[in-house]
Amino acid sequence: MCVKTDHFPTILPDLRAHTGDTRRFTGLLDGTDFAALRNKRTKGPLKMRKKPVSAKRVPRPAAPPSRPDRAKPTSRNRLRPPRVLTYIDAVARYGSIRKAADALNVASSALNRQILDLETDLGAPLFERLPRGVRVTSAGEAFLVYARLVISELKAVESRIEQLRGLVRGQVSVAAAESVAGELLPSAITQFQATHPNVRFHVRIGAPEELVEALVADQVDLILTHDAPRKKDVAIVAVARQALCAMVVPDHPLASRDELRLRDCLAFPLALADTTLAGRGLIEQVLALASFDLDPRLVSNSVEAMKAFAHMNRGVCFQFRSPGKALIPPGDMVALPLVDPPLLQARLLLATRRSRVLPVAAAAFVEQLKGVFA
Repeated sequence: MCVKTDHFPTILPDLRAHTGDTRRFTGLLDGTDFAALRNKRTKGPLKMRKKPVSAKRVPRPAAPPSRPDRAKPTSRNRLRPPRVLTYIDAVARYGSIRKAADALNVASSALNRQILDLETDLGAPLFERLPRGVRVTSAGEAFLVYARLVISELKAVESRIEQLRGLVRGQVSVAAAESVAGELLPSAITQFQATHPNVRFHVRIGAPEELVEALVADQVDLILTHDAPRKKDVAIVAVARQALCAMVVPDHPLASRDELRLRDCLAFPLALADTTLAGRGLIEQVLALASFDLDPRLVSNSVEAMKAFAHMNRGVCFQFRSPGKALIPPGDMVALPLVDPPLLQARLLLATRRSRVLPVAAAAFVEQLKGVFA
């Protein structure tokens, strides 16, 4: 709406008669702030009042986040090694950039770029690119030792910090002979987790040489093996007597015997370990001094396969056990100790990598196993 200013002389006198103050009307037109006039008394029959306006709610600024004096640690906080070290370790393990990328859930191109950048900085290739995968070069072997040492030591630092907080958590990696996988190792883990429920275990089964290689490469914290490691990097921390036993079904003709010699087993179907397992080496020592030979119907590197064969065929297989005649869980086989002199030298060895500082959880588990061995 437009108001013509040339009408003001005729309008203002009429309004003055009603309001007594011309300034109130002109203020409506020129934008005068009436807040200053509210407290001023005006004379006349009519007083103009400013219409109350509801105050707009002004949002308060968000309070700055509180900064506690001490950070509250959570179980999700993990110390992570430098990403490139994790990449190098994974590619070396899998022998393939694509497989390593899949395992790490990253793009293979990004992983490859990180490796190429590192190779440029070092001035030497870490991996030899092959048609199917990659192979670690001499420079890569040297760098891999450093990378795995950093990853291992970081885990140790993390576990020691958690120990200072009064916690024992983390993961213990164990590599073991298959003979301890059925009873000794699960029993020890169950007992340990009853006291330390936040500790998780990763167990891998393998032949003696595979166990030692995994230990020296810091892929595992400790190993349980029957074959004495011949590498200077391995430290044996505990030894337990073991017996190489003949395994038979409870109603087998030999089951009533308290002890056996290898010759006593010749009349029955035999399942024998292959040369990758320690038990086969001891049996070969007996045969080298004996006037007989064995004719096994099954040769395998699997203890479970040999047990199943002996059970189905009422035959005999061989496995390391604690000394003494015993019923093997779940009760379908009986272990009878063999007393041939070379077989009496059987032992179970607990070993770690020399000079390595184990994470707290792994060190605690080693101490428990020492008690079991004793």
